[in-house]
This record gives sequence, C-alpha cells and structure tokens, in this order.
Amino acid sequence: MTGEIVAKDSGDKRRKRLEEEAARHTVALNPMVGIRSEEFWGAARTTFFRMLSQPSASARAGLDFARKLADVASGKKTYDVPARDRRFADPAWQSNWMYRNLLQGYLAFEESLDEWVEALDFDEIDARKARVITRFIADTLAPSNNLFSNPAAMKRLVDTGGGSLLKGFRNLANDLKDNGGMPSMVDKTAFEVGRNLAATPGQVVFRTEMFELIQYAATTAEVRKRATLIVPPQINKYYVMDLTPDKSLPHYLCAKGIQTFAISWRNPQKRHADWGIDAYVDAIKTAIAAITAITRHRKVNLLAACSGGLTASILAGHYAALGEDVVASLTLMVCVLVHEKDDSDFGMFLDDGTIELARAASRRKGVLAGADLNKTFAWMRPNDLVWNYVVNNYLLGDDPPAFDILFWNSDSTNLPAQLHSDFLDISQSQALARPGDLSVLDTGIDLSRFEGDAYIVAGITDHITPWEACYRTLRVLGGDARFVLAGSGHVQTLTAAPGKPKARYFRNDRLPATAAEWLDTAERRSGSWWPEWFEWLEARSGSTRRAPKKPGNKAYLALYAAPGEYVREAAA
Repeated sequence: MTGEIVAKDSGDKRRKRLEEEAARHTVALNPMVGIRSEEFWGAARTTFFRMLSQPSASARAGLDFARKLADVASGKKTYDVPARDRRFADPAWQSNWMYRNLLQGYLAFEESLDEWVEALDFDEIDARKARVITRFIADTLAPSNNLFSNPAAMKRLVDTGGGSLLKGFRNLANDLKDNGGMPSMVDKTAFEVGRNLAATPGQVVFRTEMFELIQYAATTAEVRKRATLIVPPQINKYYVMDLTPDKSLPHYLCAKGIQTFAISWRNPQKRHADWGIDAYVDAIKTAIAAITAITRHRKVNLLAACSGGLTASILAGHYAALGEDVVASLTLMVCVLVHEKDDSDFGMFLDDGTIELARAASRRKGVLAGADLNKTFAWMRPNDLVWNYVVNNYLLGDDPPAFDILFWNSDSTNLPAQLHSDFLDISQSQALARPGDLSVLDTGIDLSRFEGDAYIVAGITDHITPWEACYRTLRVLGGDARFVLAGSGHVQTLTAAPGKPKARYFRNDRLPATAAEWLDTAERRSGSWWPEWFEWLEARSGSTRRAPKKPGNKAYLALYAAPGEYVREAAA
C-alpha cells in the first residue's frame, strides 16, 4: 500500500511539473515569425555547416571532450546537475554507477558543445544561432530520452511487467495517427469549450463572416458606462482570456461592474486567404460601432493581446488619423509593435530569403496553418515541448496531463495568407516605428497621434514576445503610458488572476530610455497585476448606470449563447 502511495505521489508530481513547464513554454505563436519547419531547418543546417567550416575549433572541441570523458571515468572530474533540470531527478542517476557515469559523460558533452560555440569565430547573432543548434543536439541526445538509459522508465517496465511499454506503443500509434507524429501534450477528453472552458455567461449579439461579438452578462446591479472590448490574437482562439472562472478576464471584469465584450475570430480557411490587416482593423471598427450602439456611449476601452494588440494599436492610429476620439484607453498585453531580428531565437533565423519562402508557402495554401507553427516551435524547444512528453507518454506509458492551457494551446487556428504577409511586412520594415510608413484603410498610421492612455504589460520570462521588445512600445505611443512587468511567461501573464501565492510583478513609474534601466529601479510587488490594472481601467470607464437586464438591444439582438459558434470551428 505504501508503495502505491509513493508511486501515485511521484506520478502527481511529474504531472504537475509537466503542467507548470507547459504553461511556461506554450506555443501561443507570434505570427511575425510564421516560418515553417522546412525554412527553419534549412537555416539551421546552414548555421551548422558554418560551425563545421572551422575545423581547428571543431577538432579542439573534440579533443577537449575526450579529455573530459577520461577525467570522468577516472573520477578526477564530477559535474553537478543544474538545480532546475528535472530530467535527472531519479536517485538512480547518482546511486547506480552505470547511470551515474552515463550522466557525467552527457554533462561533459553539454559543456563541450558550449565551449565549441565559444571558440568559433562568430559574431553575436551567429553565436546565438549556434547555441540554438547545439542546445537542440544536446537535448535530443540526452540519455533520459532512451528507454534503456532512463532508470525511471526501466523500473516502470519491470514493475508493470511490460505494461508500460505496451501503453507507450499505443500512445505512439495514436499520435502517429491523430497528432501528426508529435507526442500529445494534453488529455483532450477532459475539456469542452462552453462547458468547463470559455463558460462565462454571455450572448453573441453580432456576427459577420470574420468574427462574432460576445457581450458578457452583467453580474452587478450597476455597471460602468464605458465598455471594454477584448481583442484576442488572430493566431489563437479567444478563450485564453476566458479559460476557467478563476483565471478569466471577462469573469473578473463583469464581477467588478465593467461592461465587457469580446471578439471571437473565425478560424480562416483557404477561401479567406485575402483577409488582411485592413479587413481585421475594419472588423474591430464594426464591433466598436455595435458596442457604442448597445451601451449608448461613444467611447470604448480596448484590451488586446499579442497580434490582437498590434491590430488594436493600428486601429487606434487609424482613428487618430481621422480625428475621431473613439478609443479611450489601450491595454496591450505581451504585444510587440516594433520588432528587431534578435528579439528571439526564432527571429535570428529569419532572413529575406526565409521570409519570402514562408510568405509564398502561405499564399499557396491560402493560410498559415496553426498546426505547422505549433510543430516548428515545439522543435525549437525540444526538451520542454517534445522530449518531456516522449518520456511521459511513451517510455513511462502515462497519459498526458489534463491541463486547460494545454488544451487551448492545442486548439490550433490558421492565419489568412494576406494577414500573414502584412504582419511580415510590418515586422520587416518596422513600419510602426516611422510615422506614416504604414497605410491602413486609406490612412497613414502614426501611433504618436493616439493620445489615449496606455497600459502595457509584459512577462519577464516570455520567450515569444520578450519583455524588452514590449518595452519599445513606449517609444511610439503618444499618450500617457504605464509599463508593468509580470513575473511570468507569455500565457501566464494573460491568466495571472489574483490568488496565486507565488505571483509577482514589477512597477516603475519612471520610464527611462532602456528596458534594463527600467528594471534596475523597478519595485517588486507580490500578487497579481490585475487589481492594480483594474483601478487604472475603472478610472477610465466613466460613471455608473443601472446594469442592462439582458445583452444587446433592439438593433443587436442576442443570437445565441456564448462562446458562440466560430470558436468551435477546427483548423482544416
């Protein structure tokens, strides 16, 4: 009985670790870097061959590795496992001489790869590319990824009389058939959109070919007159903002008396290939027209994330060009408006040729397929997004965890070819950094002319929209801005509801020229950034009025219950 309890505890801890790591490394891709695996691996091969083109450095690295192995075998040198590396947490890696020597040899190999990169005559960008390649090699060759060199997997094999291996083969077969050959990250049977995800009460009050507009039901006797519209990324389903009630922005805002609306983008198919930035900006304008008619208030607050934030910012610039004061405030979450090539590992591999290949591929298909993006990004972080699940699902024979963020992450969406191309153009040319370079709906976009207040939120461990890149937004907006840094990653920043004991964020009312200067003098605060942001939003939401008895009005009748129909459409 005790052994069963220990085994259960061990399994629960492993499952919890998978969930936590997945939350940090969810794909949630930024479409600015929508390259396919073919383009990425082509660029990676070029970098690898450049590494091999310096034979003297490569030879020295090989000799150094051989010396390290000799030192490990003789006991002269011992490597410590990094504290955060959970691949080698099993006690057998230290207590069993065979596993211990295997581990020590692997750690020596990792160190030698790092030293090889340092010895190469590369500039900083090429060196960073090389580190991505060597990290991939090291992660792939880790002994924990192999059944016979993974002590936990071998013990499970013996304890189950081979049952774990049979279950692993079944999981592998299912993934080859249903998941494009990638290991499943989530148990999809545990969730259903509209039942235990995206379940905040509301109604779809307006629908076009491109989007549905959801109005959430008021839960307070009085509400603020000015509504908040949530603009989600086009590359992900909107309900990352409305997962479960304990981490749902619509639920939180409605409970605070804010009239809350959300756009649910349609999952585009090949026939929607010509939907571009003009069409999406015009769609938000159409949604705002419906909201102002329903609320009888001429302004709205916009709350937008990632590529949705880019689109909402362009809309704010469009209104400014027209001289129309419609957007009262702009909250941008994990959103980069001005990209630089070395912002992320992905960006480093982008050159003009790679980008044009990616653009041509989406034009041929009519869409940039979300599933392809997920696969490419997973292989950029193989230890976290591939090998973790190979070990869990195949070697140990366990089912993947049932985790809401992972379910959302696997619910992939497409991006229309024209919007993908427009995003690439904006990213390549840094169009938003130069007033008037970008024209949308026949207006030149100058974000410095938008004089509304802005609240900018980034995540300190965000690998998709790095916080330093988000900080650049302060350079281009014209109104008063506040910058807040959450102590989390990309998706965790969006779902950082109050009540998490380890939550933290950073505030600094000074806005110096660089992100590093800002962080040096920032104040660390405990808890979620949501309550402080709500105070900011509430001050910009107008006076109170009696809450509406039901969503919509005579012109915008409730069509059907939230979360609507578009959110259920799968990527073809």
